[in-house]
Amino acid sequence: MKPKSLKARFFLIQIISMTLALVVTGYGLIYLFGRHGERRLSAELDTYITQIAAGLVFDGTDTPHMTSKLADPRFEKIFSGLYWQINDETSGKSALSRSLWDTRLILPDDRFDFGKVHIHKLKGPQNSTILVHERRLQFSSATGKQTVRIVVGIDTAELQAMSAQFSYEVLIALLMLGVFLLVAGAVQITIGLSPLKLVQKSIAEIRNGTSSRIEASMPVEISPLVDEVNDLLAAQEKTLEKAKNRAGDLAHGFKTPLTALKTDVSRLRKIGQNEIADDIEATSLIMRRQIERELNKARIRNIKTITPVKIAPAINQIVKTLMRTPDSDNKNFDIACEQHLTVQMDKDDLIEVLGNLLENAVKHAHSRISVRVYQEANYTRFMIEDDGKGISDQSRKAAQKRGVRLDESVAGSGLGLAIIGDVLDAYNETLHLNKSSSGGLLVSFEIKHVTCSKLA
Repeated sequence: MKPKSLKARFFLIQIISMTLALVVTGYGLIYLFGRHGERRLSAELDTYITQIAAGLVFDGTDTPHMTSKLADPRFEKIFSGLYWQINDETSGKSALSRSLWDTRLILPDDRFDFGKVHIHKLKGPQNSTILVHERRLQFSSATGKQTVRIVVGIDTAELQAMSAQFSYEVLIALLMLGVFLLVAGAVQITIGLSPLKLVQKSIAEIRNGTSSRIEASMPVEISPLVDEVNDLLAAQEKTLEKAKNRAGDLAHGFKTPLTALKTDVSRLRKIGQNEIADDIEATSLIMRRQIERELNKARIRNIKTITPVKIAPAINQIVKTLMRTPDSDNKNFDIACEQHLTVQMDKDDLIEVLGNLLENAVKHAHSRISVRVYQEANYTRFMIEDDGKGISDQSRKAAQKRGVRLDESVAGSGLGLAIIGDVLDAYNETLHLNKSSSGGLLVSFEIKHVTCSKLA
């Protein structure tokens, strides 16, 4: 299963490639060390052969022997691992180093050119494996020409011990190198992918309305992606603008028929057809509100940037307008909102939401409407309360269910609450309905300080 994270993928690839590289490097170093060790031992054995040949003499019985001891003391120590042996092919006699004691090196029965070095691996004393170098040489003696095989061997256990020690040290060094490369790789991957974090931040700014394009300078590998995203945003902006214009054209197209219906209502009332006039007026009102709702949805879809807006002036403007309506007679507003408070929300959206909520509160309140606004660390909370008869628990619970449309769940609310739901949905927020302390309706909603509009 492939990791979903790019960083995890790069890190996995780095681990695999680095492990293969370190394993190959380790085996390569150990192999080269072994070859170097064998070459060094071979050169040492060849030197001993030369020294033995220089000191070899024959006595009166043609028995070969050394006139002096070799410098390496291991030749004098029994089973030390370093041995020499001289075989006289002419007389069949031989001479041995003290280190061989009572054993002999059994050489293969072969013939090779004089002077050349012949290399074997043979069984040695105490079941050891011996690396053997030998040369065939001819010497003059009192009885004539003597052909001898000079053999020098060394126990390969010494080379194996050296290789094992070297392998251990290489392993430690490669592990340290691996840890360093992992850390360096993690830093490299993090720095290399950092432009993607900048892209993510830029897209978040586009979503919350503080920007309309990805403006940051990007590496050449990411620039084509950024250009494609910006082109897509531009195309979407044009599409949304066209949709908004079409919605506006549609709304204007309905104005004339609605005006005509309004005239017809007046004519019907003059001739006493009040019931028919009421039905037509109610229908035209629903049509007008539906058009207003669709225009509002088109507008909030086309919002590009959101700047903080002061809350208190918006509330005061709405209350001032509502105070001139017949429904506000003998009703008081209790407003608690500090003058400096702002909310990161489009001003028209704020007025749309508060206007509909306060209009509903005025219609249903007996004498008092309360407005409370306060801010926490991450959000601004709005609470509007009236002392009317409220709505039933069943209606409130249905309205608060996710996916239930407010205009279909709350009796008598009309399209006003539906428009509020559309606006708040654009800010990923929800309207909450509860029973007020006075028995009426308490409506509340929150706007986060950093918004992520789904429609922007």
